[in-house]
Amino acid sequence: MDFLVHDTLTAMADLLAQPLDRRPGALREMLAPMRAAIPMPGDIVDLHHRGGGFRVDAEDPRYLPAVRRMIDADVLGQVRRELARASEALSGAKQAESLQVMFVLGNPDDDHLMRVGGGYYGMGGSPGWIYLLAWPSEEVIGRIAHCAVHEFHHGVRYTNVEWDPATVTVGEHVMAEGLAEAFVRELSGPGAMGPWSSMVTGEALEEAHRLIMADFDLAGMGHTTAYVLGDSAMRTFGQEPRGIPDMAGYGVGLRLVDRVLAATGLSVEEATLLPAAELMRRAAADV
Repeated sequence: MDFLVHDTLTAMADLLAQPLDRRPGALREMLAPMRAAIPMPGDIVDLHHRGGGFRVDAEDPRYLPAVRRMIDADVLGQVRRELARASEALSGAKQAESLQVMFVLGNPDDDHLMRVGGGYYGMGGSPGWIYLLAWPSEEVIGRIAHCAVHEFHHGVRYTNVEWDPATVTVGEHVMAEGLAEAFVRELSGPGAMGPWSSMVTGEALEEAHRLIMADFDLAGMGHTTAYVLGDSAMRTFGQEPRGIPDMAGYGVGLRLVDRVLAATGLSVEEATLLPAAELMRRAAADV
């Protein structure tokens, strides 16, 4: 697979050196290559701000040093190298011919990004693209590339397993997140994993597990995201909360995947190629 990691760090450093009134236009120019892949209508600057991106309508002395810190750490080079490793590790699976990556600086004052999301996130739902957003704290800067691997895993999985937004189930969506984190763990160790799968513990995790299993076969992305991201995200999106703690779908998904792998003897790579319903069927048969 060919990877094109756009040099957004240089672009953002240049943007932040411009007068404030020119920055929205510079951001539109930087994000223009992936605008067609973003299904949401509206101005891309507004979408960027709403998604936790750094502000282009206000000065902030923290932004430019953060960008320079990532340039010095070669974060985009890390992304490229980790994606190449991931592609090789999944070489037995069908993969797209090429993939583009767009990284954007996050807003350290965005509560949802920093408190709920752990300071970073990725999206790989648009074919041919991975979108990454992060505020590069000490805990986050070394994990940005691993977040890219998480999203890459989704892309490979759904090149081999059907993903239909109308028919995808809660179980499939939750287990996809668990599989992606299991793949990151296998490729680079537990320290590479995102914080999402360990954010919810104890009784809260048990309740989330119960609710997710009760609606495991509920279909449609209009439902499934609530079980992955939890109630805060649903309120942010103006959707119905389901009583799921924030990000609990990741922890439940990883728990289910670990149980399936233990019961079946499948590798993460082998499990990547099988739908969630089939994984659960095999696990039940082998118990």
